[in-house]
Order: sequence, then structure tokens, then C-alpha cells
Amino acid sequence: MAEIIQRDGTWIFDGDALRLTPGRDKNVGLLRKTLGELVVPLAALAGISFEQGRKAGRLRLRLRDGADPLLHATGGRLTEPHDPYQLLVDADRYGVAEYVTDEVRNALLLDRVPSGPVDAYLLPGPSVPLSVSAGDGTASFDGEHVRLEWNWKTEDAKAAAGARSIPLSEITAVEWQPSAGLENGHLRFTVRGAPTKAPPKYDPNAVELWGFKKDPLMALVAAAVQARLPHPAALPRDAGRPPEDAPGPPAAAPAGDDHDALLRRLRELGELHRDGVLTTEEFTLAKQAILKRM
Repeated sequence: MAEIIQRDGTWIFDGDALRLTPGRDKNVGLLRKTLGELVVPLAALAGISFEQGRKAGRLRLRLRDGADPLLHATGGRLTEPHDPYQLLVDADRYGVAEYVTDEVRNALLLDRVPSGPVDAYLLPGPSVPLSVSAGDGTASFDGEHVRLEWNWKTEDAKAAAGARSIPLSEITAVEWQPSAGLENGHLRFTVRGAPTKAPPKYDPNAVELWGFKKDPLMALVAAAVQARLPHPAALPRDAGRPPEDAPGPPAAAPAGDDHDALLRRLRELGELHRDGVLTTEEFTLAKQAILKRM
């Protein structure tokens, strides 16, 4: 058995699986803390690496494509504090990290575990029921239905439709996108018979995310739903491809429209600041970023 214990977490390898337990350090991301312990079977691994740094190193796991519903739902967009497949290693534990790396690699070779994609999930995904409140709403999932409820920050037309209860059987895809720069993130469900590409702010099947602390937890809802949808390998190759007569993406907006969009974004930020959603510091930083683009 190989084991490494760090403030960032503990990894234990018993020859058949890696047990990943998040640490209690303040720098451990909220998603990792909420997700809790993960047991990753050897068959789900494509590789492991250890990178040394001057002050700290990093252990990284690489999973086989299609093995984990969390990675599929998030599309590799989890940032470092929330990524359960990374472990920060103190400089005085580099030898132990290298030992764990060698043990896992040797097991992969001895068991002849292929590194290619799999046709079924090898991890179960987050347990249900679960409920997360972030951005402009609350997303809950009980294993059979997704329920979306709106808060006072929701756009009026979207809130007017009321809470949504979507049967799992009607969901064809789920997507979690974190906010990046001036772009808001979202948790979006593609519902059979009701395709939409409306911005998440107006989409009744999406929760808009603004980059706050609880946003990553929406990825858990996405993963729990994804784990109960047909595995991507079982879908037809053209699944999700728009019909030939579907309208293409909108043409790029001229520079004048970009300027107007930035002005609208400034007004939205001002409203969020007045409503207490953004702190003065957050508002100032976001405003400065927009003004630089203008």
C-alpha cells in the first residue's frame, strides 16, 4: 500500500483503487470538500504524474475518457482548488509522492490497463438527493427530477414562468460552464423537444452563474444528472448535432455593438452592487476590467 498525507488531502493506493480524501486546509476548494472522499478504481486511470516545484509539487491523475461523469459534465473546466484529481505536495514529501507515482504506474503496467476511452462510467458520480443555490437560482436533483427555482436576482421574464420540474427522461444533455473574466457561467439542461440557445439569463432550463463561491457546487448537480444519462459512447455519432436546416451561429457583432454590450454589462454590475450581490471591491475590479476594454 502506498500513502501520502498532506494538508491538501490524503491519497491511498491499495493496488486496486486510489482513495482520495480532501484535506481541511483553507485552500482546499469548496467542491472538493463537499464531494468528500473519492474511490477511483485502477481501471479508470489513464496515468499519473508528479511535478516538482521550488516550494511545492503537484500530483495529478489522468482518467480515461468517459470514466467519470464529473469530468464529462465539466469538460475539464474545474480550476485547481476544486479539482479532486490534483494534490499539492510539500517539498519535504517529494520522495513519498514519487513512490506513490511509481506504485500506481507499476500497477497499471502489470494489470495492462489501457489508457483509451471507456464505454461506461467507472465512478458513480455525486450521491443524491442534492440541492445547490448559486447565481440566479437553486438546482435540486433527487435522481428522477431536476427542479429549478428562482430567486430575487432572476431576470423578470424568466422568473415569471415559475419553478421548473424536469423529468430525467426528458433531459438529453447537461452542461456546466464556470464564469471567466466578464463572461458569466451557467448550469444548463438540454430538454427534449425544447432546444434553446438563449443566454442563460433568459433560459428557463439554465441557472446563470456570476463567479461567486458556491458556483463550483453546481458542477455536482451536473455530474449527478450526467451519471444517470446514457453514456456518451452509447449515443449515435450525430447525437447533439443540429439539423441541417437549423440556423447557424449569429454573425459577429460590429464594434459598435461590442461597445453597447459593455455598457449594458456596466449597468448590470451597478445593479448587482446596489443590491448587495457584489462587494465594493468586486464591483471596482469588474468595472476597471470593462473600462479597459472600452
